[in-house]
Amino acid sequence: MPTLIVLRHAKAETGLDKADIDRTLADRGRRDAAATGDWLRARGLVPQYVLCSSAARTRETLQKLAFDGVETSFESRIYDNDPDALLDLVREAPEDASTVLLLGHNPSVHSLVHDLTGDAPREFPTCALAVVDLPDGWADVRRGAGTLVTARTPKD
Repeated sequence: MPTLIVLRHAKAETGLDKADIDRTLADRGRRDAAATGDWLRARGLVPQYVLCSSAARTRETLQKLAFDGVETSFESRIYDNDPDALLDLVREAPEDASTVLLLGHNPSVHSLVHDLTGDAPREFPTCALAVVDLPDGWADVRRGAGTLVTARTPKD
C-alpha cells in the first residue's frame, strides 16, 4: 500500500524585497522543518521519492528535513498551486517508491489531502503534514480513495 506524505513548506521570511519564488525560510521555519524531519524518521516515514516545488522555501524545507540521498524531482507545477496538477504528479511517481513526499504550498496541498481522503484537517499551517495511505499503485491514485492516517502541525 503506497503512502503519500503531503507537506506544506515551513514558515518563510516576509520577503517584501524578493520575488515570491525566491523567499527563503525564517528562523522558525528552519527549526520547524528540522523537527518535522526528526518526527517523520522516528515513525519510519522516510520517502523513497520526493516531489518538491521549485520555490526557494520548499527547497530549503527539504534540505532541513535531512532526507539525504532521496531521489527528488523539483517541479514548477507544484509552485503553480493547482490541486489537479498535484494529483497528476502523484500519479507519475515511480511505482517502486512505497513512500512519496509531496512538498508544496497552500491552498493546493490542503486541497489535495481533502480530495484524496475527504478528511483533511481544518487548518494546514506552515510545516503541517498529512500522511495518506492509498489502496493502489501511484498511477491509479484517485479522489476519495485515500485514508488519512495522521496529520501534524509544528505545534503538535
